[in-house]
Amino acid sequence: MAERSMARKVIITCAVTGSIHTPTMSPHLPLTPDQIAADAVAAAEAGAAVLHLHARDPKDGRPTPDPGVFMQFLPRIKQQTGAVINITTGGSTAMTLDQRLAAPLRARPELCSLNLGSMNFGIFPSARRYKEWKYEWEKPHLEASRDLIFRNTFADIARILRELGEGCGTRFEFECYDVGHLYTLAHFVEEGLAKPPLFVQMIFGILGGIGAELDNLMHMKRVADRLFGADYHWSVLGAGRHQIPFCAQALLMGGNVRVGLEDSLWIGPGKLATSNADQVRKVRRIAEELSLDIATPDEAREILDLKGQEKVGF
Repeated sequence: MAERSMARKVIITCAVTGSIHTPTMSPHLPLTPDQIAADAVAAAEAGAAVLHLHARDPKDGRPTPDPGVFMQFLPRIKQQTGAVINITTGGSTAMTLDQRLAAPLRARPELCSLNLGSMNFGIFPSARRYKEWKYEWEKPHLEASRDLIFRNTFADIARILRELGEGCGTRFEFECYDVGHLYTLAHFVEEGLAKPPLFVQMIFGILGGIGAELDNLMHMKRVADRLFGADYHWSVLGAGRHQIPFCAQALLMGGNVRVGLEDSLWIGPGKLATSNADQVRKVRRIAEELSLDIATPDEAREILDLKGQEKVGF
């Protein structure tokens, strides 16, 4: 395991596009493979050590699990940057587990996200903000979340840990949307399927998950400390307008941070970010003003005990 002193190098993760926001919401949301590759590379150059990636249908920007689309940008990002590539296993609420695993199993990345439970994932309130839509799929996509559950059962999680973790040497960004998810992760540690050093992403502000209140952040951190001791590294994701305030608090508490247009379209009140790199530069500036060092991709690999870029499948 990496020395604990390395943990004070701040790992910035950038989530480049996701499956929550739709093309109508921002002209700066990367949708095509060219746009995703360019935005990811720029985010890495701005200081992101980890790039968290989803794919979009190049025709209309809807989320897609198609490995062929992923392969249009994954090799290009790898060729142009040394950043750790982190592929989603979450996809979207409309995708089956087989669909969500298709690209990661083909790409065999160093890192994948892994949601620690089934949950309501409400993005439907966003539909109220727009009267006209660029594509006809957008509003139904948002509204469908009223009556869909994102599924990750104990059996699903175990399958992902076995097929990707044991089968591909992939490690995980464990996405914890509520306190119970920390206990679920502790269960899989006891079972020997989740192996330290753990990388725990604490997520605040998603409707259906824990709220974006600083008391909740303090509580999540205390619970994680009790459950995992020195065997974990932690990061914070604040959704929407909570992104930068929660990242700043995490930096003060000794954590790592995640930004990106998947999580928030904004760079400030009422001002859209023009790129993922905008947000990376902003959070990096905050960290450096606090006299914190930013982890390089290779330092992130050492901290998280990753297998190395040369061992991926793309």
